[in-house]
Amino acid sequence: MIPLPERERILLGPGPSMVSPRVMRTMAAPVLSHLDPDLMAMMDELRGRLTAAFRAPEGSFSFAVSGTGTSAMETAVANLVGEGTRVLSIVGGYFADRLAGMSERYGGTVTRLSYEWGRAVDVDAVRRALTATPADIVTIVHAETSTGVLNPVEQVAAVAGEHGALTVVDAVTSLGGHPLEVGKWGIGAAYSCAQKCVGAPSGVAPITFSPAALERRVKARSFYFDLGLLEDYWVRRKYHHTICASLLYALREALLMVEEEGLEARWARHRHHHLALAAGVGAMGLSLLPPEPERLWTLNAIRVPEGVDEAAVRKRMLQQFDIEVGAGLGPLAGKIWRVGLMGASSTPAIILLFLGAFESVLRAQGAAVPRGAGTAAALDVLGGR
Repeated sequence: MIPLPERERILLGPGPSMVSPRVMRTMAAPVLSHLDPDLMAMMDELRGRLTAAFRAPEGSFSFAVSGTGTSAMETAVANLVGEGTRVLSIVGGYFADRLAGMSERYGGTVTRLSYEWGRAVDVDAVRRALTATPADIVTIVHAETSTGVLNPVEQVAAVAGEHGALTVVDAVTSLGGHPLEVGKWGIGAAYSCAQKCVGAPSGVAPITFSPAALERRVKARSFYFDLGLLEDYWVRRKYHHTICASLLYALREALLMVEEEGLEARWARHRHHHLALAAGVGAMGLSLLPPEPERLWTLNAIRVPEGVDEAAVRKRMLQQFDIEVGAGLGPLAGKIWRVGLMGASSTPAIILLFLGAFESVLRAQGAAVPRGAGTAAALDVLGGR
């Protein structure tokens, strides 16, 4: 029998991120039934907290899907894309491609606006695409986890609105870590997950539908992800499925921590720690994949230097230092490491631990990394020198 883990991993991959002891403790509370009045009251509270986290407009329906971020992705698609729905899918990474493919599965007529992995989409290209081929829905990934790229969602949503299209935004790696303004930016629907910047375990996925999106929903082919049935459960107390009370406790506690820190302060923390990591990586003679203005703060795509075995580095980081980092996907496989600094995983101590371990492993591989340069540069940014 495989034993339970005895020590904590330092989770610095693309997700999940580390979960604070405060959030973990809530999961030891007694389990409530999925229709218990106390749990229903907690779910009402959660809807309000999620609306605030998304900065969604009044009249939005915000809740959490039972499942990971992909379940929220499918909920958005299942209720907004039907047979013949015209969809412009902006595709510059693995998860944008998944969103486009899911839209096709639900009967959408999908036009792909593809661009280079590792770069942000050009807003003028979106405008040209919508002029050439009108769309009902525009799908875009805000924080492309596979490439470390932040897309200009605010500008894309504005262009989509000018052309009468509703924007569906994947905010899986941005909610709680990057500015996201569903109401102010005119986003139709946005979804995320619990296990990244929000800071809870995976298994429930936040999502919000604006009033405009609610007006344009279609009849869902899926029973499990049918918005009307889910609304019946979350709002009108009608049985739909057996939700996990323990995961709702954790999500609520994580959102309380977000509110206590303040969204703006939380965004600033993620930015500050990204800049420290980027400075450390640069001082080690390495570079990040996206150009500086297009980089995520929450997911850092570090280029693998020539002559270094990418997989061997990840293996040794895990075995020797209990640090998990992610590999590249698709055309970036073997070319980048994906290092997440999200939620409880975004702290000065963890950044310095990572850089020190990373230097040790790279030097063991024969890489010409200046001794101590990474941690020294990071400390300069963090204010420790």
